[in-house]
Amino acid sequence: MSSLMASHLLKKSKLGLHLNITSRTNGLITFRHPQQGARCLAPRHPDVHVPPVTLHKAVWQAGARGLFSRGVGGTSKQLTLGDLAKSVRDGEYRRIVVMAGAGISTPSGIPDFRSPGSGLYDNLQQYNLPYAEAIFEINFFHHNPKPFFALAKELYPGTYQPNLTHHFVRVLHDKSQLLKMYTQNIDGLERLAGIPPEKLVEAHGTFATATCTVCRRDFKGEELRPDIMKGSIPKCPTCKGVVKPDIVFFGEELPPHFFSYLKDFPLADLLIIMGTSLEVEPFASLAGAVRSSVPRLLVNRDLVGPFGWGIPRHNDVAQLGDVVGGVQALVDALGWNHEIKALMAASAEKITKRQD
Repeated sequence: MSSLMASHLLKKSKLGLHLNITSRTNGLITFRHPQQGARCLAPRHPDVHVPPVTLHKAVWQAGARGLFSRGVGGTSKQLTLGDLAKSVRDGEYRRIVVMAGAGISTPSGIPDFRSPGSGLYDNLQQYNLPYAEAIFEINFFHHNPKPFFALAKELYPGTYQPNLTHHFVRVLHDKSQLLKMYTQNIDGLERLAGIPPEKLVEAHGTFATATCTVCRRDFKGEELRPDIMKGSIPKCPTCKGVVKPDIVFFGEELPPHFFSYLKDFPLADLLIIMGTSLEVEPFASLAGAVRSSVPRLLVNRDLVGPFGWGIPRHNDVAQLGDVVGGVQALVDALGWNHEIKALMAASAEKITKRQD
């Protein structure tokens, strides 16, 4: 287990609400929140004993929210979206880290996992799964890969286009203000928006590359596209093993580059969190990995993670509601509308030409 995750869990254990450890497998610990049912993954370490994780119920249910608007102790001026926008526009922040989840991709038409009625987990009955999460469990995949590849056909990059949120991050990169983007998404929209792979940490993997499950031969994601699009299971030409996109399944190790957070987050001078429930560990813990002096901006439907249950900071800003609307408010405050619209138009034209 990383030192970040261990300290995060130990801090929470002093507060109050039990999270159950449900399994320890392949270097990962799986937790399940007793009330929300949220499934979490954390890297395991043989030298670290993980105690029952606890969160004080009143704090979890937003006891701290009333403090949010006035800052801790009322002694510091609460930062606003306008304040942050001015500092970004003036180039005061040069090492911005972005954390993003499924909420930035749903406006592009890609369903998230947990939204009641519309989420992927609520619409998997057609695959005859023993339970919804089985479609992303490595042992089930080895037993029956067909459900995953049926879903992969729907999610495969190239079907959907990036939206304002992805292009906003691209502009941060173009202005040399983006240190790194950490994303939970596997849809590849960040790459399609022109964010370079070296600026991306795809924490839950990517369709851009793939690996044979038998001989471990590497493949480019595009090599799998023909088979996936016609409903076939891609096979390795060398050993005939199943070729699996490099998506991180439950029961698999996180990609090594995820641990770049150990150097990126201490360097960050601004953290922007967009469209994530901050329920899946260890990604969720990254929200607390920046220095306390670093401003954090949450653009999200709800208060989540440390914004919902933690002790509020005077330099935390929450822009709640529709994620694209929240990013648009930031873009308006920055005065970047013209260049983002031009970038989006050029990107859409490029994608259309590629599809033709």
